[in-house]
Amino acid sequence: MTGSLMEIKIASKKENRLLKRSEVVFNIEHAQGGGGSTPPRLEVRKALANLLKTDAELVFIKKLETKTGTHTALGVAHVYDSAEQSKLIEPEYIIKRHAPPAKQEVKEEK
Repeated sequence: MTGSLMEIKIASKKENRLLKRSEVVFNIEHAQGGGGSTPPRLEVRKALANLLKTDAELVFIKKLETKTGTHTALGVAHVYDSAEQSKLIEPEYIIKRHAPPAKQEVKEEK
């Protein structure tokens, strides 16, 4: 989805000192011109990182769902102090989910 229009608003941000992360709840208003679908996680991750002025590698989208019949999505993200801390806390499937598409295996065509 190129040039998708989305506006992110932070609903709440809580510091979790024990796990060395911030827990962020946010809302996304995404444009109707993009087909009305929920924006891709990687795109949301980059936009949220820019908004929070941090590195996208430290942001993990835990939940992202669009309310039925609307162009509003509710999301929950964890923003870690360091990459090492995120690897200690986040489950492996969440880390894999946030890997860039370039790192995924390319299937051979016959």
